[in-house]
Amino acid sequence: MAAAAPPLRAPRFHARHRRISVRCAVASDATEAPAAPGARLSADCVVVGGGISGLCTAQALATKHGIGDVLVTEARARPGGNITTVERPDEGYLWEEGPNSFQPSDPVLTMAVDSGLKEDLVFGDPNAPRFVLWEGKLRPVPSKPADLPFFDLMSIPGKLRAGLGALGIRPPPPGREESVEEFVRRNLGAEVFERLIEPFCSGVYAGDPSKLSMKAAFGKVWRLEEAGGSIIGGTIKTIQERGKNPKPERDPRLPKPKGQTVASFRKGLAMLPNAITSRLGSKVKLSWKLTSITKSDSKGYVLVYETPEGIVSVQAKSVIMTIPSYVASDILRPLSSESELVEAVDRDLRKMLINPRAVDPYVLGVRVWPQAIPQFLVGHLDILDAAKSALNRSGYDGLFLGGNYVAGVALGRCVEGAYESASQISDFLTKYAYK
Repeated sequence: MAAAAPPLRAPRFHARHRRISVRCAVASDATEAPAAPGARLSADCVVVGGGISGLCTAQALATKHGIGDVLVTEARARPGGNITTVERPDEGYLWEEGPNSFQPSDPVLTMAVDSGLKEDLVFGDPNAPRFVLWEGKLRPVPSKPADLPFFDLMSIPGKLRAGLGALGIRPPPPGREESVEEFVRRNLGAEVFERLIEPFCSGVYAGDPSKLSMKAAFGKVWRLEEAGGSIIGGTIKTIQERGKNPKPERDPRLPKPKGQTVASFRKGLAMLPNAITSRLGSKVKLSWKLTSITKSDSKGYVLVYETPEGIVSVQAKSVIMTIPSYVASDILRPLSSESELVEAVDRDLRKMLINPRAVDPYVLGVRVWPQAIPQFLVGHLDILDAAKSALNRSGYDGLFLGGNYVAGVALGRCVEGAYESASQISDFLTKYAYK
């Protein structure tokens, strides 16, 4: 059960001060990291953060760009970030305490195949019904246009309002950045927002759709209106553009999912970060706490770490920060206790899936993530651009920002963002070699 992380704020960089302090959490049960006290290491690229974004960036640098001199440093004692698979093989069950699945896009499938997990991929049934819980009743979501008239979650006026709005019969854009709520209410009406989008935002972002940026959080839908004047107009134009610009030939190694579905791995999502970590071997350093980054007088950066074996410094030509962006101070807010959350989960599951008078479930638990999901508030993309510009203006060439607050919160977007970051780093290192 994820809770929202603070919104991103633009950091301030001053050209006269070349020292950047970064705080990372360190697990109390730290494992050994192979480094001698006071050791000095070097690398073409240091990836700060061993979550899925950092690991995939390192893997992409090796597999797509031939850059193997990479170091991945993680403050905790295990890789994978929020990906947390719990398995009880003796008792016959497995569950996810973080992300639980992903959209099987080609970049994610490529990462899985390159990590040796092709045979471990598991795809959901694309024909399985999907439901929305509304007013105490599970209501099936239409899987095809013919089902729309029988979709009882929305009234007939609500359906008409959504259809006309999607065609472009709705108020014009306000000429400023809109929140998710403003965009959806304007384009599709109140019922679509209250009964579909608001619950969806709660599930994906654990956030407030009245504050989330439509452009940042749901950029693909936002761009449809920008491109075609309406959601349907943009969809038609996108299809036409695809016809003019056919996709490059697909990698024959990749499995082809059937229909719109989700995917995971045979033994849970943790198989992916574990497989990448295994392939990278000693290039992944666990229980390494980053204490400072200093711009080198010559080229690159010096990173200083606290490790189980003592202080270690690393000279790097480039650095990418994929740790969470906890720039803003924690805001005190009332949170339910874990016992209250367990009770609420139990109550809602009984409503949705089983008889309210059924016997107690075999296992019921909750995992609270105090700072799990970045909040893409209105203005998020502008702040992110300002942060990147500040780095460039202050002379921090080769220092990149990555992770879910940059690429997007979905696992698939983290992987896609890792490939994008790897390309940027590769381009930089190529230029670096000729300086």
